[in-house]
Amino acid sequence: MNAKILFRAITFLLTLVTFAQTDLPQDYLKSDFHNERRELLRKSMPANSVAVFFANPVRNRANDVDYIYHQDPNFMYLSGYKEPNAVLLIFSDNQVDGDVSFNELIYVQKRNPMAEMWYGRRLGVERVGSDLDFSNAFNGEDFKDIPVDFSKFDKVLFKDFQNDVRDSKRDDADLYSLIEQFKTKASYEAMQVQLPANDKIVTSKTNIDVKSLRTLMASLREIKTEEELVLLKKACEISAIGQIEIMKAMHPGMSEAEIQGVHEFVYKKYGVEYEGYPSIVGAGNNGCVLHYIENTKMSAGKEMVLMDLGAEYHGYTADVTRTIPANGKFNKEQKSIYDLVYKAQEAGIAKTVIGSDMRKDIDKAGRDIINQGLVDLGIIDSITQKHLYFPHGTSHHIGMDVHDLSNRGPLKENMIITVEPGIYIPEGSKCDEKWWGIAVRIEDCILITKDGPVNYSGMAPRSSDDIEEMMKEESILNAFKLPKLD
Repeated sequence: MNAKILFRAITFLLTLVTFAQTDLPQDYLKSDFHNERRELLRKSMPANSVAVFFANPVRNRANDVDYIYHQDPNFMYLSGYKEPNAVLLIFSDNQVDGDVSFNELIYVQKRNPMAEMWYGRRLGVERVGSDLDFSNAFNGEDFKDIPVDFSKFDKVLFKDFQNDVRDSKRDDADLYSLIEQFKTKASYEAMQVQLPANDKIVTSKTNIDVKSLRTLMASLREIKTEEELVLLKKACEISAIGQIEIMKAMHPGMSEAEIQGVHEFVYKKYGVEYEGYPSIVGAGNNGCVLHYIENTKMSAGKEMVLMDLGAEYHGYTADVTRTIPANGKFNKEQKSIYDLVYKAQEAGIAKTVIGSDMRKDIDKAGRDIINQGLVDLGIIDSITQKHLYFPHGTSHHIGMDVHDLSNRGPLKENMIITVEPGIYIPEGSKCDEKWWGIAVRIEDCILITKDGPVNYSGMAPRSSDDIEEMMKEESILNAFKLPKLD
């Protein structure tokens, strides 16, 4: 079979696959949402400016295997495009090229039958136009001839580069090439030139602005639309159901990895594409490591297990934590610490209202309770004593990122944040040994409404009594037995 016949055969097969793959989720965000987001960004941009967004790079895992691709959240938010090697430009004002007027341009991966046979379908220019509703979509290879003079703009807005994108050396339209072409066209190197003058550092004049775009995007993303809240609510509920199922399935012989697997199995049953972040499952002292992701302990024993996991559903991620006793029953010390954290979380949630400040109101409410409780338990000497038993903040926004963009102002309606107080007493702490190895975090996703806080992940039990009751229930996973291996 010669090359031309082979190419035609592959193209024909890809056409069949394209028509055959119609059984896809129907609850993705629609093109109208992304169109509206671009228009709102355009209206907030400085006059005579252009905003430039690049897709996320493909990251190599090992040898010829890459990590599963995940799109840059801003790029996804504004376009709905999920593939790599793309660049999006949004202009504050209409641009004219000959007889053509435009206010946005997108450059995407070209259709390639051979590449698609190996790595999956590409939308290509035609379907970016029809499916994502872009009037001006072009192949990435055309970016080198973009009809835009970047020097004429007062501001060229983009996120600064970290010089961490690999050159494939096989494609002059890969992300590396698109970035390098943009740097040349926008005179990026001029921003980097610094000249000493009179013992001062003088930066050459440039229209490049790598700071303002984050603020503009945060203003959009921190307040969720109705469409976004549907997806976020589902992500939170799925994550809560994962917590419920492991409460029922938990036993002292379970490993951290098996616990993680139960959560993520629930996610996949609901059609979740990703975890929002590496799953944290820490039994006993491992729970004192705030971002513990090794999950290698072979048996939870009689210890408490801290489980911080979040499903990412159609681009939106939850962040839900529960801490439960592996044997189904809190001992005296475990319960004392757990109930203190629960009391602090209740106080924090009560403060999660319009106008509140995450640090001055929510964090302070929980921290005051924890400090007083630690004094009452004899773990610290006074409420003003400096300690690391509660070393993190209580809240952050969630959305397309688990720590979502925000401008850190007072809370507004339809923001959604976490409330997550915790106490961590690692082995060797300067307190009675009976407290060593106890780690508790309780975390929920709270929507701010005009009627008060709404807990999107509240179906997963939170109080110590409710957790113990849930852990008495039979799990369908008890019947799931695998053969032993040597």
